[in-house]
Amino acid sequence: MNRPARREGLREAHDGVLRFLISIYMVDRHDSIWKTIDWFTIGIYLLLVAFGWISICGASYDFAEHDLLDFSTSAGKQFVWIVCSFGLGFVLLMLDDRFYDTFAYLVYGVLLLLLLATIFVAPDVKGSHSWLVLGPVSVQPAEFAKFATALALAKCMSTYGFSIKNTRHALTLAAIILVPMVLIVMQRETGSALVYLAFSLVLYREGMPGVLLFAGVCAVVYFVVGTRYAGVPLAGTPTSTGEFVVLLLILLFAGLMMRVYGGRWTKTRRVLAVAGGVLAVAVSVCWLVPYDLTWVMLGLCVVLVGYLLLLWLAGRRPYNALIALFVACSVGFLYSSDYIFNRVLEPHQQVRIKVLLGMEEDLSGAGYNVNQSKIAIGSGGLLGKGFLNGTQTKLKYVPEQHTDFIFCTVGEEEGFLGSSFVLLLFLTLILRLLHLAERQPTTFGRVYGYSVLSILFFHLLVNIGMVLGLMPVIGIPLPFFSYGGSSLWGFTILLFIFLRIDAGRNRLMH
Repeated sequence: MNRPARREGLREAHDGVLRFLISIYMVDRHDSIWKTIDWFTIGIYLLLVAFGWISICGASYDFAEHDLLDFSTSAGKQFVWIVCSFGLGFVLLMLDDRFYDTFAYLVYGVLLLLLLATIFVAPDVKGSHSWLVLGPVSVQPAEFAKFATALALAKCMSTYGFSIKNTRHALTLAAIILVPMVLIVMQRETGSALVYLAFSLVLYREGMPGVLLFAGVCAVVYFVVGTRYAGVPLAGTPTSTGEFVVLLLILLFAGLMMRVYGGRWTKTRRVLAVAGGVLAVAVSVCWLVPYDLTWVMLGLCVVLVGYLLLLWLAGRRPYNALIALFVACSVGFLYSSDYIFNRVLEPHQQVRIKVLLGMEEDLSGAGYNVNQSKIAIGSGGLLGKGFLNGTQTKLKYVPEQHTDFIFCTVGEEEGFLGSSFVLLLFLTLILRLLHLAERQPTTFGRVYGYSVLSILFFHLLVNIGMVLGLMPVIGIPLPFFSYGGSSLWGFTILLFIFLRIDAGRNRLMH
């Protein structure tokens, strides 16, 4: 074959490969895509984005400034980011759904490198190093790492032979979730890192043992009770009420677990009766000779662990070893959380938690934001004060009112009815995503769908609870409402990737 013919053949082969790649990763039947896309979810997305922009206008508008579309204002910049997010969503819908499965690990790896680089090159912004400055634009990689982690998680769990009950597979999932968490914590963005706890709901849906979810709930209870009542003496004794109550709860939970897993009340009644008798004697003696009852509770926990291990060795029933591990880890968590709270957390983070738990009342410091936010929401009444008529927001009483505390603007200007409508929109979106996730024909689509649902739910729960004073101020945005391009683009990518995966489900079902 001569050279011209060889070159022509190579050119044809190159064009053929290029057409093949385009056919795989780009939509070649545009009309069918528009028929299978879930327009109902897109409609909710557009409504949330529109109401979010209106709320940002109300929170940031200054009557001395120009019109709302002035690109030097927060409302003008957000409008530009909204338009860009629409274009971004369109591009994501144009890509074939197999693209996300194929390049899931690559996207995850790139975002991990960005998170790592951010730690060293990002400037100090309010004590954190989480923003990459690219000329006139600042980008927060942590917002984009959420969808990358969701893709990697879905890819891992959809591989052939995967089982969440396999130790090696479970450790792989834990690493996928924990690595970005650690990198974000190193950026001093604790709030953004906590969002990754939402993936535990995905793991539970895919078969994670319920005891792990129960252990997570117990950890929250231990921390709240142990911290809130740590310095409160028990009935005039040297005993810490917080430690005593948590250790008592550990014994009660262990007894209930023995009943649930063992199937009989005999051993449970025996354990609770012995513990109750020892505790009654110890309390009686403590009234005569005051001493720290915590040591008695710790002794009971040690005896219980030994008893459970003996039962495990005698009967070879693994649930006894599991309960013993639960008791040991619970006691370890109690004292390690106390160390972390007093030695690891920053002073301002400690104060926020203390204010939330009612240990301190600092209306001019850590509790100022929440107090002003509740005043703004309460002043809105039933129907609200109207667009641009909020006094609390116009006078800038609420710090960060156009970002993390944007919901207080909704409450003041739109009132109870407007706030309820916004929450109803979010509830509708979450229920719709639940429906879409359950109808996925592949594990990849289902896992990614539940990841989207869990992240949105976590953001909504924590942000609204934070604004209402029900949760600590940890600084995470309200999806589609809070000001910021990184947040809006991150949630847009997260949602539209799932919509594209869902739109391709019919190809797999036929």
